[in-house]
Amino acid sequence: MTTTEKPETAAAAGAPEYKVIGTRPVRPDGVDKVTGRAIYGADVRLPGMLYGRVKRSPHAHAIIKRLDVSKALALPGVQAVLTHEDFPEPAEPIMQTIRGPQPTAWDTERQMARRKVLFKGHPVAAVCASDVHTAEDALDLIEVEYEVLPAVVSLDTALLPGAPILHDDGKADAVEGLFELVDGKPSNIARRLDLTVGDIEVGFAEADVILEREYETSMAHQGYIEPHNGTAIWNNDGKLTIWTSTQGAFGIRQNVARTLNIPLGDLRVVPAEIGGGFGAKNVVYLEPLAALLSKKTGRPVQITMNRTEVLEATGPTSGTRSWVRMGAKRDGTIVAADIRLEYEAGAYPGSPMPGGARCALGPYAVPHQRIVGFDVVVNKPKVAAYRAPGAPASEFAVESLLDELAERLEMDPMDLRLKNCATAGTPRSDGATHGSIGAREVMEAVASHPHYRSEMGGRDVGRGVAMGFWQNGGGESSAYANVHQDGRVTLVTGSVDIGGQRAALAMQFAETMGIPYEDVNSLVGDTDTIGFTGNTGGSRTTFATGWAVYQAALDVRAQMEQRVAQMWEVDPSEVTYDPKDATLRGPEGKEITFKAAARRLPGTGGMIQGQADIVATNVGKVGACYGAHIADVEVDRETGKVTILRYTAVQDVGRAIHPAYVEGQIQGGAVQGIGMALNEEYVYNDDGTMVNSSFLDYRMPVANDVPMIETVMVEVPNPGHPFGVRGVGEVPIVPPLGAIANAIFDAVGVRVTRLPASPRVILEELEAAGGT
Repeated sequence: MTTTEKPETAAAAGAPEYKVIGTRPVRPDGVDKVTGRAIYGADVRLPGMLYGRVKRSPHAHAIIKRLDVSKALALPGVQAVLTHEDFPEPAEPIMQTIRGPQPTAWDTERQMARRKVLFKGHPVAAVCASDVHTAEDALDLIEVEYEVLPAVVSLDTALLPGAPILHDDGKADAVEGLFELVDGKPSNIARRLDLTVGDIEVGFAEADVILEREYETSMAHQGYIEPHNGTAIWNNDGKLTIWTSTQGAFGIRQNVARTLNIPLGDLRVVPAEIGGGFGAKNVVYLEPLAALLSKKTGRPVQITMNRTEVLEATGPTSGTRSWVRMGAKRDGTIVAADIRLEYEAGAYPGSPMPGGARCALGPYAVPHQRIVGFDVVVNKPKVAAYRAPGAPASEFAVESLLDELAERLEMDPMDLRLKNCATAGTPRSDGATHGSIGAREVMEAVASHPHYRSEMGGRDVGRGVAMGFWQNGGGESSAYANVHQDGRVTLVTGSVDIGGQRAALAMQFAETMGIPYEDVNSLVGDTDTIGFTGNTGGSRTTFATGWAVYQAALDVRAQMEQRVAQMWEVDPSEVTYDPKDATLRGPEGKEITFKAAARRLPGTGGMIQGQADIVATNVGKVGACYGAHIADVEVDRETGKVTILRYTAVQDVGRAIHPAYVEGQIQGGAVQGIGMALNEEYVYNDDGTMVNSSFLDYRMPVANDVPMIETVMVEVPNPGHPFGVRGVGEVPIVPPLGAIANAIFDAVGVRVTRLPASPRVILEELEAAGGT
């Protein structure tokens, strides 16, 4: 069930009436997908194609002493073998990333180990052959001699004095201050981040109640159904074409070009249909390997992963530890918060700790705060983005402590949150201030919702609530709109469709033009057919590429006004395009419909293409995103199983372009958050081996694990977007962790500070509390 709440302030302002936006048309890619005609990455077939496989390390931490591929090369059917020696030296030794400067060699070494392997599954060689089976047989013939080193598989171990150092080869010295020194010695701390607002000593001096707790979350995978893949053909003219399942073709192009030291103009990346990503398919794994094998053989090469490789060797989200200390006055006013965050980065620096730090206190006005974050390397796969990267863990800690604080102050949990709600102008943890946000509207929707106000009944049942926050993204996007003679339009954008973007973007274009949605053919271009476009993510695509689509439509309208003025032999300033009925009007009552004008384009100068290439963050104020979830659970004291009885997700969506897709994003994110809260975790033994590297043992929620998730869409339009859009895809994964933990306490009286709250954890907590 979905309900939409429009705050009184928006209603009073006279919300615009739309013809296309807010409807639920059929998605343009739907027929191909349900009939099996859609081409995913592993479906690509090229003449003479070879098939590749990757030799991976069985050890989590080891020095490569010897690597011999001669027997594999001698196997009939094998065409080429690839090792680190085949990779070019990087043209730029230091690369600038969103995490700051890092050695470029690290990106290459993650794809193919050189001196050391740093996680189980780390590639050490690759082979291609005439068929998959021969390639797999060849892997067994590659001989590798290792000097096994102690594995660092936890934050505890990584931060111990005298812990084994992962990056001990001196490359970190190329970037001053990249790794923290502890007592003057190298450490596994790749980065420290400090955020400060006010003076926490002053704040805690004002507090009547102070609470402090420690929380932990486990490494968890995005769980996309489609494994990673890459197909490449390196032509004799030096041009390289790659087909892959990715959330960002331009990001893949940039990373592959840097790894292989080739010009961007010589590399074309064609995004295939994608079977899920959730942030993790912006990373290069197989594409450079397929490209180099193609260069060696002169034939196209395709490499795919199996599920074990996906789990062991691609990026999950971080395991974390958080310490939160919070002080409040007796009336519930929060005056200070002190937070320490430790995030596993995996084998190479770059955890989502900064996102966790920025978002931890996002829903609240806290005048005095300090947040210190640490990015810590361990012998696990390098982590990757996962829906609101970093935010679920830090906000779980804050929301759990807030619930305990409400209990201590004898306040309703939502009353405490409303009392400390962030509003426009509230300072954020990163030093900026909030713009137009809907945090209060979301909290009020929860407090007044029938679910929250209903009575609970039964033994060992409980209810919990939690807020979630994520910053809306922007970035560069491009859109081309080709007007056809019949009045239809082909809309080409660079945003890969992972959640209905083709439909949502076509709807914004159709609304701007005043034409039917069905008259817009929405396509995804590749890196040679569309201008630069940032990665597709739940916080930017409908917002940022929606801006580009809007501007492209305005460009079409302006060109149509010019062309019709030419037809009528009047000044262009006398012609206006009316999107209410897609009609151009001029002096003396002249008018012509868009379709009729399109029919005359070939004889009046040719067809028209509207274009836009914009950086959305420079176009208008970006609006942050808020959500809040209500969870009812039942806890079985005998087995430790937690059953979700009822679940409601409330979210400020700005303006719901396609309500059904917005609902799906909210429900999907909630289910993934529920998995992180109750079931999902990477389980490692002491030598760094993942022992649950299959969907049989890695437990994700399935349909019978969750009830129907009710969604409430609160619409507080974003003033920084022509249609009021806010990102909706990332926030819903944030609140489930805190909401479920708080519900468990309400049910059985124990505070779960370690997630997932699996039956083992629940039984341990009950036993410790004497409640079994």
